[in-house]
Amino acid sequence: MVDPIRMIRPRRKITGISAILLPFTATGEVDWPGFSAHCVRTADAGLTPAVNMDTGFANLLMFEERVQVLDATRSALGGRPFTAGVFVGDSPGAAFNREAYLRAMAPIVERGGTPIIFQSFGLTSLPDPELLSAYEEIGRHCEGFIGFELGTMFAPFGRIYSLDVYRGLLGIKKCLGAKHSSLHREPEWQRILLRDKLRPDFRVFTGNDLAIDMVMYGSDYLLGLSTFAPDLFAKRDRLWEQGDPGFYELNDVLQYLGFLAFREPVPAYKHAAAMFLKLRGWIACDNTHPRSPTRPDSDRELLRGIAGQLGL
Repeated sequence: MVDPIRMIRPRRKITGISAILLPFTATGEVDWPGFSAHCVRTADAGLTPAVNMDTGFANLLMFEERVQVLDATRSALGGRPFTAGVFVGDSPGAAFNREAYLRAMAPIVERGGTPIIFQSFGLTSLPDPELLSAYEEIGRHCEGFIGFELGTMFAPFGRIYSLDVYRGLLGIKKCLGAKHSSLHREPEWQRILLRDKLRPDFRVFTGNDLAIDMVMYGSDYLLGLSTFAPDLFAKRDRLWEQGDPGFYELNDVLQYLGFLAFREPVPAYKHAAAMFLKLRGWIACDNTHPRSPTRPDSDRELLRGIAGQLGL
């Protein structure tokens, strides 16, 4: 039985990875200057940018477009660390496509990024021993990677692994950590306890945009919500490390933003992110990928009110 009260870890230094929104212009093209500036802004705040994630419409981009994103990221950051999603599109019933994963991962490794391994129908349909073997094989082709458990509310190919499978991931040395996106606390608490017992250097990255206080219990984070305000997430993290009670008030308003942005349909949070970044004057247009769902115009005023609460 998990006792979360005993798990709280005051003054812990938090590691934050922020999934970068890929902004678009009014004519439907990628806003490359806006994207590059946001990568730099995120790194300057002290968070590691994550590109070609769900927040960056990785599942809607062609392979060549994802490589363009990688080139723009490397150019903008000038050698600073970044992570990037390894996405393989397939269909229900597909076999695990080893070659496609290695092809998608290669340009990330070549550009000095750390791969984040997206799930796929082929990967998540593997029996547990073969699933772990697939991750072992991926690890042979990079210095290290981050795993990714994804709930089906985010993508139909997602799967939240059993604790036995998670134990197996902890045994793969090239697996540096794993993002957990079930949107539930208890399975994440269980993973933290297992990590503490078996491999303390392994990072449990919360992907729970509805419970961003999971950092209090020992998770780090890899969030889409942080792309709205990387500066304020970094400030919140410093407050926790300093033992400053201001952490709670700032976290509360950021969580309020998360509740609004990540309501159903969840994928429309990317439009909320674009609206918020435009309100902040960080991008010129709040359009998103043409095949991505949108929020109603009325959200702009709600987001403006939250920005005011945050002092923006």
